Amino acid sequence: MARVLVVDDDQQMRIVLRRMLEVEGHEVVEASGGEACLRCYAASPADLVLVDMFMPDGDGLETIVALRREFDGPRIIAISGGGGSVSFEPLEAAAHLGAVTTLTKPVDAAELAEAVRKVLTTAD
Repeated sequence: MARVLVVDDDQQMRIVLRRMLEVEGHEVVEASGGEACLRCYAASPADLVLVDMFMPDGDGLETIVALRREFDGPRIIAISGGGGSVSFEPLEAAAHLGAVTTLTKPVDAAELAEAVRKVLTTAD
């Protein structure tokens, strides 16, 4: 199937997403933040990147911008559980910056599988 890079500072969330994706037959690699994501993608580009919006090491919006700037056409799904007191909608901003689609936490396995399928089968 596809190689998916999961970027989230929460190890438990990475484990949950990994399991959901592996059940669908995907190869999963993980990064705990924005800088690790960029290093991992540079070493071996993924077919799809799942990016959390709120991380201490380069937030998701910065990570999306950097992926788009440094690499040719990465496919990105932005995920977020919300930011509490933020004054903007991070998933809407992520879509404007280049995320193909967005998901809210907690992520539903069927919803994730469908989003991944759609992103991977959509022509650039």
